Amino acid sequence: MIQKEPQLNEQISLYDRVVKGGAWVFSLRMIQQILGIVRLLILARILAPHDFGLMGIALITMSTLETFSQTGFQSALIQKKENIDAYLNTAWTYLMIRGISLCGLLYLAAPHAAVFFSASEAEAIMKVLGLSVMIQSCQNIGIIYFRKELQFNKQFLYEFCGTVSDFIVAISAALILRNVWALVLGVMVRSIVTSVMSYYIHPFRPRFSFDRAKARELFGFGKWVFGSGILVFLLTQGDDIFVGKMLGVAALGFYQMAYKISNMPATEITRVISSVTFPAYSVIQRNHERLREAYLNVFKVSAYLSIPVAAFIFCLAPDITHTFFGEKWVPMIPAMMILAWWGVIRGLVGSISPVFYAIGRPDLVTKMQFWQTILLCALVYPLTHYWNITGTATAVLVSALVMFFIRSHVLLTTIKLEMLQFYRPIVSSLIIAAVSVLPLMVLKQLLRHTVNVYILFLFAGIFFSMVLGLICTTDESVSLRLKALYKTYPFNGEGKNVS
Repeated sequence: MIQKEPQLNEQISLYDRVVKGGAWVFSLRMIQQILGIVRLLILARILAPHDFGLMGIALITMSTLETFSQTGFQSALIQKKENIDAYLNTAWTYLMIRGISLCGLLYLAAPHAAVFFSASEAEAIMKVLGLSVMIQSCQNIGIIYFRKELQFNKQFLYEFCGTVSDFIVAISAALILRNVWALVLGVMVRSIVTSVMSYYIHPFRPRFSFDRAKARELFGFGKWVFGSGILVFLLTQGDDIFVGKMLGVAALGFYQMAYKISNMPATEITRVISSVTFPAYSVIQRNHERLREAYLNVFKVSAYLSIPVAAFIFCLAPDITHTFFGEKWVPMIPAMMILAWWGVIRGLVGSISPVFYAIGRPDLVTKMQFWQTILLCALVYPLTHYWNITGTATAVLVSALVMFFIRSHVLLTTIKLEMLQFYRPIVSSLIIAAVSVLPLMVLKQLLRHTVNVYILFLFAGIFFSMVLGLICTTDESVSLRLKALYKTYPFNGEGKNVS
């Protein structure tokens, strides 16, 4: 009994830190998404799909260069159990050199990318955005400790300032300029603000120093993250490149908007989960029983959050588009409905990958992504040829679904998890989503399809109240965890004094 007490205290401490960290990350993402949605709705009304397409081309080109020069250093530093102070200057120096090089490469590549996409207006945008890459590379590497030590309250301040600055500048510029440069200015100001804030909120002061031995050690883990990054880029940006080249700038604008709306909830769920669970799993990486238990709890939350949200978007996609975006965005509706279910898979996979990283098997993530990329490449051309952006969305969904079952099998084998334990939350979430959406369909028929913004908010309130009620009724563990989350939530009265 006496020997087990320190381990029990360690488990309670880790759980407490994870819950607090999750509360801070969730709060940050909620604020970012509220501002992001408001920003998107305003800009979609002011700007044209063509403007979003131009910005999409510039960001794709920038992401291409960034992806093919990734190091995986940050993931390697988080995964290390020993002290990382001696590695920080080497990592920062390399990232600085990388950022300056990328800025120059983007300037040189801009004319060629503009010709590739037949969009000459995108050239100047790409050259300016290259500066944001260089500015971001100057960020204080010390902020890696916020994630490694689960100090997400400090990361909240750092990212919140960047989000607010982007929101204010982009909307103000759009009202004045009424063109794509409003989006560019938002990105630039965000990069500047976050870089400055990184030095304000963390005392570490990096200096130029490069230790080859330490760099090689970081590359040993990071090479798999690098490979994974390339494949993630191809999976999440390859379809954009294909649409922009094959169907044109306007079609790319429709497709990217459909992606943002349908995947926004799942993307945020993935970010919150991976931000908190990867460092937490790294702490308990050698205790498979604790790791398995922690993973099941996280996976259940992922399923309960992502599946109902996707069902809501799928059923009300036409109403959401007509009400918030206007008639000019109607062509994106079928793609949005399909991509909503791809968002579910992203959310679920987002809880799987951190486990592989934490146990030191990033190669499994990379290999799974490789085969998913191959399958997507085989499907995307014929389906896009026949069904335009709807076909592209279908190719993305099918390839992701097939590989989800394969990933699941590898995970179950690796951490010795039973299949029934894994799939039960998915089935439960699907049933809950189906039951909760039925009243909305009945109400739509009674209203004869006259849906406005107030009715949509009413529908959302009814739907998510039913979802939450059904989840708490059918799963007592969720009720207990919600109460625990409330007690440690940073903005309620009980959680203010929690250090």
